[in-house]
Amino acid sequence: MDDLEEENFTLSISSPKDEEFDCVVGHMEDIIMDEEFQELQRNFMEKYYNEFEDTEENKLTYTPIFNEYICLVEKFIEEQLLQRIPTFNMSTFISSLQSHQQEMAGDIFDILLTFTDFLAFKEMFLDYKAEKEGRSIDLSGGLVVTSLSKSSVSSS
Repeated sequence: MDDLEEENFTLSISSPKDEEFDCVVGHMEDIIMDEEFQELQRNFMEKYYNEFEDTEENKLTYTPIFNEYICLVEKFIEEQLLQRIPTFNMSTFISSLQSHQQEMAGDIFDILLTFTDFLAFKEMFLDYKAEKEGRSIDLSGGLVVTSLSKSSVSSS
């Protein structure tokens, strides 16, 4: 009897809505990692990165850029999702995001955050600008590769 209870306990219980959400997130990961999306986002940031400054004061010009980004990226992702899931509904998905926020993978959540959080959007541009201007932090100098196996080198 204990074995049966233990076995039932380990079974994952997920509702059809949870499974649908997971399916959408999986497709979103594929879309966001795809070169076509990466190029779309890179081209957009290339077009506007000089507008952004690392100050607390936000320029009025940021708002139309933010709105254009939301329209462009949301439309692209929605079109891609509709090709993969014909019954997909963006507003239903967005409303279910609240209850699944803790389950979201970092990259997906960060991209979705740029749709709703202006500061995350601005930070994305500032990071891109720093990289373009060679001001990003290069951590590769601190990496050291050490072999775990001892090699027997004999000196002659």
